Amino acid sequence: MAEAFRSPLSRRGLLRTGAGAGLAAVGLGYGAHSASAAVPASSRFDLSKPSYDLFRSKVLHSKRVQQSFAFDSVNKRLFVAAKRSGSVDADGDLCISELDFDGNYVSYMHLDGFGHGVAFGVRPSGGTSYLWIETEANSGGYGTKLACIKYSAGTTLDASSTSFGRFQPVSGATEYTCSIDPVYNRMIVRYHKAGGKHIAVYDVSDTDKGDFSNPLADFTPPAISGTPQGYTLYGSYMYFLTGTAYSDTNEKPGNTYLTSINVNTGAIAQGPTLSKAGSTLTHREPEGLAIYRTDGGESRLFLGFATGDEGDRRSSIFYKNDLV
Repeated sequence: MAEAFRSPLSRRGLLRTGAGAGLAAVGLGYGAHSASAAVPASSRFDLSKPSYDLFRSKVLHSKRVQQSFAFDSVNKRLFVAAKRSGSVDADGDLCISELDFDGNYVSYMHLDGFGHGVAFGVRPSGGTSYLWIETEANSGGYGTKLACIKYSAGTTLDASSTSFGRFQPVSGATEYTCSIDPVYNRMIVRYHKAGGKHIAVYDVSDTDKGDFSNPLADFTPPAISGTPQGYTLYGSYMYFLTGTAYSDTNEKPGNTYLTSINVNTGAIAQGPTLSKAGSTLTHREPEGLAIYRTDGGESRLFLGFATGDEGDRRSSIFYKNDLV
């Protein structure tokens, strides 16, 4: 695997609150709108190509539906976020499960009052994994800031703790989530402002220092129908996942769709494209996207599903590897 850029995370920067100047306001309404475009062009994943198994129906610490997942590409760790067992959604309590790449459970960490867990990212520093994740959940259970926290197995961290920094990258925004591209070393942030969702892209050499003042791209994404279930970034393309479980409104092969968006133009590059990954699974609900590059240099787009019976939900993860 090509390792991610490994500068030590700046403790001074990451203990700040409200890092950097706010981004310029973006246009409202639907459709593509690009406020800046400085991301070098890259190849993109062909969403029409088959998906392959990483693993199916693996146990997490929480028995509730997974929400998202992310890789530590340096230390070879996989983290899966789910709602914490016994908590109501509005509390924003999360359970992070650490798995190995075969899907074997390793450890857990509880994050109380952090948010919904739609997406998050990982930055390695030496042998430590730092999670970039939403925090300070609002009354709806969604994070109102971003945080960078050290993953500490078997512990509970409350959103009120003073041990980590909080960041509000965009002036006037009310909700945040993020994902990290470990191949091109960039962070994508999805934020809510003025009644709509917007996207910004940053270089991790800035975000490692808590600096969100120099976005490489900032745009309003095009309208995509379906229930949002995750997003990630690879090069100059954002990937967006939508759909619901079989048992909700549809039958097999379901309504899981993938869409790629050019972050320099804000326009759809491909999709929405139906995904049949894991189409034989029981209770197949799309939940999460992430990027990983193998030791052999193959880039992969991973998509996750919450599977299994109620009260014993499992994690199933697949990937695509065809680039165009």
